[in-house]
Amino acid sequence: MSSPPDDGLVRCGWSDGSALYRDYHDREWGRPVRETNALFERISLEAFQSGLSWLVILRKRENFRRAFADFDVESVARYTDTDVTRLLEDSGIVRNRAKIEATIANARATLGLGSTDLAELLWSFAPPPRPRPADLSAIPAVTPESTAMARELKRRGFRFVGPTTAYALMQATGMVDDHLQTCWVPPVAAEIH
Repeated sequence: MSSPPDDGLVRCGWSDGSALYRDYHDREWGRPVRETNALFERISLEAFQSGLSWLVILRKRENFRRAFADFDVESVARYTDTDVTRLLEDSGIVRNRAKIEATIANARATLGLGSTDLAELLWSFAPPPRPRPADLSAIPAVTPESTAMARELKRRGFRFVGPTTAYALMQATGMVDDHLQTCWVPPVAAEIH
């Protein structure tokens, strides 16, 4: 894919080189997400991304949405072995049995939270706001909060959400603001807590 045209805005370096990355960075990454199905989508996509480029996931995102009923938790929780077989044959998504089965298990685990809302659970691990990092090398891959989140999710039956994936989820859903200090995207700390 060709590089996006230069619009003069300073962005986080990881978003360079692809219009998909740029648009995801500018419009979505780091913005607070609190709706159950939207959070379930992010958990699912982060799990599918494990070991792959995020660009692969962005390119297949609409296919994932189609394949997983727009990440409607109740619908995905009802998926059966027939659905797993169908998904394994779907070339529009990442065809990994363990990740497909984890997505279904995670939908069921989300429903199993009972009176605890998924947003309430996930956001309970959000650290206090901190200054934006000066450069990409200052961004951690794992934090005590993401380790605690991963541990609690596993305890509640979630799969494929280790500490690194949990931290990526925290970044993607605005629980932490890892846009660089020089990035044009306005801070959203006021929206977080």
